[in-house]
Amino acid sequence: MAGHSDNDLGLPSFDKPVKVMIAIAPYYTAIAEAQLAAARAVLDRAGVTHETVEVPGSLEIPTAIGIAERLSNFDGYVALGCVIRGATSHYDVVVNESARGIMLLGLQGVCIGNGIITVETRDQAEERADAKRLNTAGGAAEAALHLIALARRWGGARKDVGFMPARDEYQIASKAKGPAKA
Repeated sequence: MAGHSDNDLGLPSFDKPVKVMIAIAPYYTAIAEAQLAAARAVLDRAGVTHETVEVPGSLEIPTAIGIAERLSNFDGYVALGCVIRGATSHYDVVVNESARGIMLLGLQGVCIGNGIITVETRDQAEERADAKRLNTAGGAAEAALHLIALARRWGGARKDVGFMPARDEYQIASKAKGPAKA
């Protein structure tokens, strides 16, 4: 099991309820079912409320999480999918851009566990989806919970990162000055 940690952090505990969204691209049905079972088992063990949202493909996962972060009340997210290398460069695009989208959301403070499997063969995917073997989905759920715990530990209001649209204060100040004269 090269590349997988032998360090078990355990599950964090929470004094207030936690709500997590699982975003999954169920392109390979059996693999997706194994991933969902593994992630849900971890969330259930932690006593966390969760909801699952299906999207067409792994490229849509960051978008779904971004929409939910803006319009819903989730504390964190688990991204699940499977990308198996094919004969074209489409694999590279999907792997790189889905990971980039998830990373950009994470850098904005969104608590995401990335469990998108990226492999060369179906056998590798099955090994990683299996909760009794490499269990990447369970690991992603644990990662999301640890990030939520970290965010709660530091508390405070969320701070925006990066480019932000005009704030209400700016819009109000602009209106107070009156309309622009030509």
